[in-house]
Amino acid sequence: MKTDAVFEGGGVRAIAFAGAVCCFEEHGYKWQRIAGTSAGSIVAALLAVGYTGRELKEIIEGLDYLKFMDKGSLQSVPLVGSLLGLLIHKGLNCGNYLEEWIRGLLKAKGKTKFKDVSVRRQSRLKIIAADVTRKEILILPDDLTKYGMDPMEFEISRAVRMSSSIPFFFNPVHLPYRGGRSFIVDGGILSNFPIWIFDVKGIPRWPTIGFRLSECRSQQREQCKKGILSYALDIAETIIDRNDEIYLSDKDAVRSISIPTFGIKATKFDLTREERQKLYDSGYNKAKEFIGSWNFEKYIHRYRKR
Repeated sequence: MKTDAVFEGGGVRAIAFAGAVCCFEEHGYKWQRIAGTSAGSIVAALLAVGYTGRELKEIIEGLDYLKFMDKGSLQSVPLVGSLLGLLIHKGLNCGNYLEEWIRGLLKAKGKTKFKDVSVRRQSRLKIIAADVTRKEILILPDDLTKYGMDPMEFEISRAVRMSSSIPFFFNPVHLPYRGGRSFIVDGGILSNFPIWIFDVKGIPRWPTIGFRLSECRSQQREQCKKGILSYALDIAETIIDRNDEIYLSDKDAVRSISIPTFGIKATKFDLTREERQKLYDSGYNKAKEFIGSWNFEKYIHRYRKR
């Protein structure tokens, strides 16, 4: 079955999406258009250029997440580097490694620009970022025309970097254009789960399935931490760890898979092999459960047929 897919942000826990993707592919689903925010944009980009769920799993199993916490020369200064990075570059980490890593994976498939995943200049891949200078959502590559740029010539890896630039955790991306410059950050601050992005009026040709992460909140209150660095990390984790489920309408909730993450934080870059497997299995099992109950015709009849 053909299907569009939308992946939520969620930091390192996006491993769970690989499990869900594998399950869908084993049941014969074929990806058409794909969208994602933050970590979800990484999954979306790799699927769009031809990676399979199994390949995603292999990539993740061999990934050293700590490399994503890369430092520039200023941020590497002992004792005060993090604070200086936050004050001057607006981030605790550079984010350069993420962009280089994803670029290498895209090159391996021979597809690095949006024109490589487009049909008649319509990209199959949509990535959500936020322009905090203009104070508006940024849908890549489409909205690049507002900046006088050719969307088809834009690097996918740069778009992923933009979407994944968690405020304060990573440096924002500078987007220069004729007449100005914008700071671009994690799309999760405006739309962490863009399930709406492929919706059309009337009856869609095939379904859009949403992949999101869920967490049962503990009743135990977190202790308030002092200091600017702790404050910045708390903001970063709040952005990518928030739970938007209460805001989903019935028509969106019924086409979305909520994957438990077992209290694992989005910025836990030192994930153990056991935690990676647990998240992967969680995604696989929830996808299997969803596929067993999902019926596109019933969805159309109840929510889209007028």
